[in-house]
Amino acid sequence: MSTYARQEAANVTLPSSLDEAVAALADMPSAVPVAGGTDLMASVNSGLLRPAALVGLGRISEIRGWQYADGAALLGAGLTHARMGRPDFAALIPALAAAARSAGPPQIRNAGTLGGNIATAAPTGDALPVLAALEASVILAGPEGDRELPVSHLLTGMDPLRPGELLAFVRIPLLHAPQTFLKATGRTGPGRAVASVALVVDPARRQVRCSVGAVAPVPLRPLEAEQWVAGLIDWDGERTLAPEACTAFGEYVAAACIPDQPGVELPPAAVQLRRTVAALSRRALGRALA
Repeated sequence: MSTYARQEAANVTLPSSLDEAVAALADMPSAVPVAGGTDLMASVNSGLLRPAALVGLGRISEIRGWQYADGAALLGAGLTHARMGRPDFAALIPALAAAARSAGPPQIRNAGTLGGNIATAAPTGDALPVLAALEASVILAGPEGDRELPVSHLLTGMDPLRPGELLAFVRIPLLHAPQTFLKATGRTGPGRAVASVALVVDPARRQVRCSVGAVAPVPLRPLEAEQWVAGLIDWDGERTLAPEACTAFGEYVAAACIPDQPGVELPPAAVQLRRTVAALSRRALGRALA
């Protein structure tokens, strides 16, 4: 047992800076970066994953905070859900703070990180629909320098992580705009989402942006529903909508994300999920406009 433990310890690198972490990943292409480890270690413990080496990111202070840059918030990938859930962060990005507070029990929120949520890209990741609705981007550090791309490109595999790259920061535009996050779980209290909705009402761009999580492998943007409801809002007035319009928007979003199949009746589980998405979307829009 002691020999095994020494062998395991020899395969763990603990860099203290981003440059050191990138160098470690370049030297060990099979190494896996780990921060909170809430998803990674679950896979290891269940036997689904056996990484040849680990690069621990817990000592890299530069990715554990945030700063302001050109009208945006630059969030370190090592920010924990617990830290994002605090009032000072909630004043900055309310929807992301709400998602962080709902991410699970305290032990998960204290360990799990924003970067881990993105890199794991689990369909139930609470931060993912918020990032999609806010049109966030990620900054990747790699052997050939940094590069920035929309978070949606990373999640969909349109532009995946390259060998030796590390997710370092998340850039989120700072909006003077109402934003909400709601989710439904299969049990009371914090848990994995059955469905989640993030919604932004952006007066500057006269847009409503909505993203639905947990119902598909990646967050879904119902673009036609967004454009339709944005056309109903009096952007120069009080920006209110009749309850019937909010209800219709919820149905529009749900039908876009869980569409009918020609000649096939939706199974009861899909019908219930559609109702859940419709209810969440309706409530999210109503709260944002209020």
